[in-house]
Order: sequence, then C-alpha cells, then structure tokens
Amino acid sequence: MVKKATAPAPLTSKPQVAPAATAKPVKKVVISKLKPKPVAKTIVKPMAEAVVKAAVEKVVKVKKLKQMRDSFTIPKTEYVVLNELKERSASLTHAVKKSELLRAGIKALAAMTDANFLSALKAVPAIKTGRPKK
Repeated sequence: MVKKATAPAPLTSKPQVAPAATAKPVKKVVISKLKPKPVAKTIVKPMAEAVVKAAVEKVVKVKKLKQMRDSFTIPKTEYVVLNELKERSASLTHAVKKSELLRAGIKALAAMTDANFLSALKAVPAIKTGRPKK
C-alpha cells in the first residue's frame, strides 16, 4: 500500500497570532546606549594600579633629613673665594648656593685619606671665634 503524499500546509505571509485573551503582556526591554564595562577590568585593573602605586610611593618617599642652622666666622679672603666658586659654577651652567658649596667641600674632605685631610687642615690658619667687632 502506497500512501499518497499530502501537500504541506501553504505558507502564509502573516504568522498566526494567538487569540487576544491568551496573549501575555510584552515587557519592554530598555537597552542602554552606554556600553557596560567588563567586570574584570573595572575591579582588577584599579586594584592592580593601586598596588603598584603603593609600592612606588614606598620607594619614593624618603625621610626628610633634619636641617641644622649654624653661624661661623670666616675671613673675607675665603668669603671672596666662595663667591668666585659660585660664579665659576654658574659659568659651568650649574648655579649653586653658598651652603651647597660648603657641603660639597665637606664631602670632598670626607673622601680624603687621613694624610691629605691632615695637610688640608694644617693649610687653614686658626682664627679667633665669635662675632667681629664693628
């Protein structure tokens, strides 16, 4: 027995709609125009940056050295030499202050051997301490 092939139901251009009584209300979906940020980037990236910044801040923060203030008497000839050294550094495109020159001299003395240091000390004559009379 051979069955006759039945023709498929004709396709209609309109889809069949359920009766209105059984239709469910359609929920509106609001799509934001802003693109959401991926969760991994928003949480991990700032945390990683914060850890790196904290590590850099620990390295960069150096305890400030306490500054000391002092006064001393110096012969005018040596004071003139200080000014000449300031002008010399300015001509070498590195302007310095008197205090910086004195600190550089202290570093140079500290780097000397004992024999050189003693000979440098002996080359400087002793002067009377205290304020000069006017």
